[in-house]
Amino acid sequence: MERVPALDEPLKKSLGPATAKVMAEALDLHTVGDLLHHYPRRYAERGELTTLADLPLDEHVTVVAQVADARVLTFNGAKGRGQRLEVTITDGSGRLQLVFFGKGVHKPHKDLLPGTRAMFSGRVSLFNRRLQLAHPAYELLRGDGDESADSVGTWAGALIPIYPATTKLESWKIAKAVDAVLPSAGDAVDPLPPALREGRGLTDLPDALRRIHRPRTKADIADARERLKWDEAFVLQVALARRRHADTQLPAVPRRPTPDGILDAFDAKLPFTLTDGQSKVSAEIFDDLATDHPMHRLLQGEVGSGKTMVALRAMLAVVDAGGQAAMLAPTEVLAQQHHRSVTEMMGELAEGGMLGGAERATKVVLLTGSMGAAARRHALLDLVTGEAGIVIGTHALIEDKVQFHDLGLVVVDEQHRFGVEQRDALRGKGKQPPHLLVMTATPIPRTVAMTVFGDLETSVLDQLPAGRSPIASHVVPAADKPHFLARAWERVREEVGNGHQAYVVCPRIGDEEDQKKKAKASAEDEAEKRPPLAVLDVAEQLGAGPLAGLRIAVLHGRMHPDDKDDVMRRFAAGELDVLVATTVIEVGVNVPNATAMVIMDADRFGVSQLHQLRGRVGRGSAPGLCLLVSEMPEASPARQRLAAVAATLDGFELSRIDLEQRREGDVLGQAQSGVRSSLRVLTVIDDEEVITAAREEATALVLADPDLTGHPGLRTALDALLSEEREEYLEKG
Repeated sequence: MERVPALDEPLKKSLGPATAKVMAEALDLHTVGDLLHHYPRRYAERGELTTLADLPLDEHVTVVAQVADARVLTFNGAKGRGQRLEVTITDGSGRLQLVFFGKGVHKPHKDLLPGTRAMFSGRVSLFNRRLQLAHPAYELLRGDGDESADSVGTWAGALIPIYPATTKLESWKIAKAVDAVLPSAGDAVDPLPPALREGRGLTDLPDALRRIHRPRTKADIADARERLKWDEAFVLQVALARRRHADTQLPAVPRRPTPDGILDAFDAKLPFTLTDGQSKVSAEIFDDLATDHPMHRLLQGEVGSGKTMVALRAMLAVVDAGGQAAMLAPTEVLAQQHHRSVTEMMGELAEGGMLGGAERATKVVLLTGSMGAAARRHALLDLVTGEAGIVIGTHALIEDKVQFHDLGLVVVDEQHRFGVEQRDALRGKGKQPPHLLVMTATPIPRTVAMTVFGDLETSVLDQLPAGRSPIASHVVPAADKPHFLARAWERVREEVGNGHQAYVVCPRIGDEEDQKKKAKASAEDEAEKRPPLAVLDVAEQLGAGPLAGLRIAVLHGRMHPDDKDDVMRRFAAGELDVLVATTVIEVGVNVPNATAMVIMDADRFGVSQLHQLRGRVGRGSAPGLCLLVSEMPEASPARQRLAAVAATLDGFELSRIDLEQRREGDVLGQAQSGVRSSLRVLTVIDDEEVITAAREEATALVLADPDLTGHPGLRTALDALLSEEREEYLEKG
């Protein structure tokens, strides 16, 4: 396939080896094309000042501002007398201090005279409770020599691109590098079919690249962004449409439940009625299972909305139809928990071939990596003979030795934790491709689901079953108000006194392995000054202090599986009062008697993760309480995030907030095999219309030309944007 030579040119040819090395290391930019797709974050006008009031702490920023005053101070330091230059810059609404030390004061002292306008770039830090930039890089904004009124007006109105930058590479240096490669934009091959481009009034790609980097007017920026959003949405939707199309060409065995079979027997013994949502979603799944090509469905729902019940009914329908169903869970704790709850829900229907088993029963087996040899051999035999209709396990299910009699359905729980290859290996164990049901307890806004899981049909459970209790959530500002933390532990004691139980969640374990990891702690942790709180330390402090006398146990991922299972069993049986754990309890753990949760260093967790954790309480008839403990200052983004979690129990709303704060790169990267996100201008939260329209256009195009033979530019863009690794991911699903 023909590649685009000009855009594939390594940057070192255009910019020199030193600059190219920094671009590669700091910004992951390697070719001319990479740099042309590194778009400005925003634009400043020379005559305009930017907002200083909302600068984010500890982030690298570029601001355009005016010097208000500058003064040199002399101080006595450890090495004798020294000098410090303090410069105050303003934007009319806020002020920011710049500081320069030692020999570094002379040049800025000459350059930064009051009234001077400049671009300043550096990391925002806090000193004496005031924001400052220490030793910022700066670029003066001067006129161009010709002082005629016209030229001054043009100069003042010019749009200055501000690029995503790093300490090693300021925005204006990136701008100069872009100037050097911008002529190559003319060689960019346009991925959008001409009919689509003309029909929607979009500019061509070379023009869009020139306008986004060097706009003459704000309309240039708007046109360029609109066009580039279409590129990103359309190419991704074409990839997903091709995958959907390929799936419809695969054969599958239709699985229709037998009347008066195990599913009917199971429904008859349920002590409650299914919610309307559960009935509706079950009907969608049964319709899919009855077709002769594989189901690919995403089942997402609120924490505790009864997804496991829906998945179990689907598995029973397949068993009724003579097939087997496998449920893949991300951790042993969760696999054991699922196995326990499924066998409890099924009762004698799960005792096929055993004394006391019902007439229409099957076997439900567990398969994990840590099982003893004899139990494992037994489970494998039950699978290959077809004795076991349902198997629940971890990635141990994927091993070569595991063979099925007739695998008809794969249920993947917490999809985002599984690599594509793992899912693919399990799907390959059917005589024909099995049906696939993917479950996630992290609610995903519709457009995100359409972009990330665009190959899957989506079912949503947004009703909570009757009997679930409300959860009250509060932020506990441990540094500002230490007495609030003391009160939190009193509340835990009160809950235990009332016959209930509590979780305390910490970000790390605190053993030797942990210490090794801590030695390689990120720069962010350095900035945080102290390592995150650890399960082992916190459990010890609580046992000796505020929770003395209560029955406390720990649970974390590096315990032996038998020990983990033992702790979970004791906690579920009410033999323990407080469980101090890592996020291993995040999904699937169901202890209705646990009513309180205290999350330590809550700012170290993501919004969706906090929502997941909180879903472990309030699962019975007593109301739940979740306390989010943080030492971050009130004005920090981390505290605002926690306030958002405390303010709503709506997981879909929280996932929107999470995405708006993190951008989609994380979400797409995670879902798409860890490859760098292809989204630069498209935001899946705001650009719903573009994504929906792109999906329709892509579906129609792929239907007419599945191999894209008539669209070589689009093929090139698919290769470049999706890379071989991601293309392989899209092929596999």
